Amino acid sequence: MGGSAPAPVNNILHCVGNTPMVRLHKLTEQIRTPVFAKCEFMNPGGSVKDRIGISIIEQAEQEGRLLPGGLIVEGTSGNTGVGLALAAAIRGYRCVFTIPDKMSMEKVKLLKAFGAKVIVTPTVGPEHPDYYVTIAKRIAEENTNAILANQFYNQANPDAHYRTTGPEIWEQTEGRITALVGGMGTGGTMTGAARFLKEKNPAIRVVAGDPDGSVLKNAKATGEISGGQPYKVEGIGNDKVPGTCDLDLIDEIRTVSDQAAFLMARRLTREEGLFGGGSSGLATVVALDLAREIDDPSSLVVLILPSTGERYLSKFFSDEWMQENRFLDLDDAKATDLMRKKGADIAAVLSVSEDKTVKQALGTMNEHGVTQLPVMSGGECIGSVRESHLMGLAIEDRAVLESAVSSVMDAPFPVVQDHEPMNRVMRLFTRDNEAVLVRTDGEVRGILTRSDLIQHLSGK
Repeated sequence: MGGSAPAPVNNILHCVGNTPMVRLHKLTEQIRTPVFAKCEFMNPGGSVKDRIGISIIEQAEQEGRLLPGGLIVEGTSGNTGVGLALAAAIRGYRCVFTIPDKMSMEKVKLLKAFGAKVIVTPTVGPEHPDYYVTIAKRIAEENTNAILANQFYNQANPDAHYRTTGPEIWEQTEGRITALVGGMGTGGTMTGAARFLKEKNPAIRVVAGDPDGSVLKNAKATGEISGGQPYKVEGIGNDKVPGTCDLDLIDEIRTVSDQAAFLMARRLTREEGLFGGGSSGLATVVALDLAREIDDPSSLVVLILPSTGERYLSKFFSDEWMQENRFLDLDDAKATDLMRKKGADIAAVLSVSEDKTVKQALGTMNEHGVTQLPVMSGGECIGSVRESHLMGLAIEDRAVLESAVSSVMDAPFPVVQDHEPMNRVMRLFTRDNEAVLVRTDGEVRGILTRSDLIQHLSGK
């Protein structure tokens, strides 16, 4: 809390942009690289699309294509429509939006609340005459004093982010940003922000998240548009490469499943208090993976959270919807399933005995690339050691390196039977407990770490 209140403004459009940036904590407990979320869902219309709504309208006004009382038409997944409707309410324009039927009813009702006419279309490919963008184009052509906002090809889209989003991120991080992560639908946000940031520092890495089923990753890798399949995350991904998307500015595109995106969006809300949509969850999965790989406290990853979760209360924030779509079926998974999935050798568990020295324990961790070990005696776990704890002790007193593990070990890891459901196993992972041992046929034969759990939740 604290700080001065913002000055009064003339209308709500002056509140677009200058969104806060918030550091993630609980989701990054085991990650050394700081991750900051750019909270675009805190724009007055609830999404990053508020920025392009006013930009598109002002450009059309300046070019004389939109006159007083005119009509704004757009094919939208919802958020761009809200951004346009918000600006149209202030400027006195009418709006007609076409929206695919896979979008949430919250979005349809919200657009109508702003006075817009909404036409819900079937979810079909761009070659079909009922494709939502095709219908929008036809409506714009059939009406006088009407414009098609054309967000997928209108350069006012990325230009808005070049002028506002990119500079805000640079200023908020004091130029320390090393990586930018976000999703791409039109690609305008990432294209505009990346262009500005790379002009400031060409070394900044730009990584985009893409739904499993979108063509953008393959288009970046091969230059070909192929392999598109249906997916449920809204507002990002595509079956084409929009004219507003400059893939040359994107260093890498990573694919994320619907399930991983939705589960992470729920965690983002419940653990960080950041109420974002499915695209926010998808981008967060990518940002956390990237930060884990960078593994450098001096680096700084910025994650764009594009829209509010309020528009998805009937979808992935609903347990019933998640279960109906088989995205919330963790009760069916058992500890043994996860052991099998990770391909672990259940014949032996890497461990250390209580009479080994701290130096030997650290050597074992280093050799096998792990950060914690169970302390075993007579086939039972009697304690545990963590690399971070042992290194902290050794830094304070190097003599600790020759001490017995028994003198510095922490509490033993919990032990579960291999048939235990994963929803129970997950509850055993806490801030102070990073692993769970798995007992098979009376013997401890497996270990599950927090990393294994994250992979499981991410659907990998």
